[in-house]
Amino acid sequence: MEKPVIGFIGVGLMGHGMAKNILQNGHSLVVMGHRNRQPVDDLVQRGATEVTSAKQMAEQCDIIHLCVSGSPQVEQLVRGDDGILASGKTGLIVVDCSTSDPVSTLQLATELRAAGMDLADAPLGRTPKEAEAGTLDTMVGAAPETFERIKPVLDCWAGLVVHMGDVGLGHKMKLINNFISLGYAALYSEALAVARKSGLSAEQVDSVIRPGRLSNGFYETFMKWTLERDENAHKFTITNAHKDMRYLANLASSLGAVTPVQAALRNGFAAMEASGRGDSYLPMLADFTAAVNGLVEEEGPT
Repeated sequence: MEKPVIGFIGVGLMGHGMAKNILQNGHSLVVMGHRNRQPVDDLVQRGATEVTSAKQMAEQCDIIHLCVSGSPQVEQLVRGDDGILASGKTGLIVVDCSTSDPVSTLQLATELRAAGMDLADAPLGRTPKEAEAGTLDTMVGAAPETFERIKPVLDCWAGLVVHMGDVGLGHKMKLINNFISLGYAALYSEALAVARKSGLSAEQVDSVIRPGRLSNGFYETFMKWTLERDENAHKFTITNAHKDMRYLANLASSLGAVTPVQAALRNGFAAMEASGRGDSYLPMLADFTAAVNGLVEEEGPT
């Protein structure tokens, strides 16, 4: 049986490794150019074909992956004049791997289905390292027949594929996942600030937390900045954290959910982004929280 032709838009930190693994598993791959040429050129050298619009890609592909910043970018790629809907490609499946707003996801799914296409949401877990290795996690929202079609392709780049249910549930689960992880980040940052103000060092805190029940994989990567000044241990920006919490707030509002902790968390990331630190990585929240508490920031790597 001939393998489906796969399109990929967003071959950045995560997308490059995913697209590479799709190619290595024998699929024809179509990519769309970006201002960062290096990953695009690398994939073309490996055998991918490059196009200049989402419409052009849709005309050539059976399944398109989107791995972009968020819902505004996804909406433009789907609805734009040169977008996916404009192709009229019946039977096409769009797999949104971005961390998107589920409210938007459900609206786009309705529009695509009306045009004879379908949408699946398959947001990502883990890091660019696992993307290159083909061992990411993904939580998928898709109709059963759509999931069956895309599952062999997801297996090219994911080590764990969990079908959550119908479209939208993947993005909802991703926001819940990120709410928990970002909550950890805020909690660790505030705890470290209180510890330092009370005369305890970060190393002393770590000597108790790391070997105990409160440690976890997120804690270990988060603390690499504070303890080792390793700025690449957890490459997720404050801007993205704030964006994800805005999406969760929108979802909660649509449900009538009461979320006081989430509101405080969102405002904390808003404050750091407003201070001009949006491009900083998540573990650097510890420095920002320390500064708010009147503590002098430690020097970063030179």
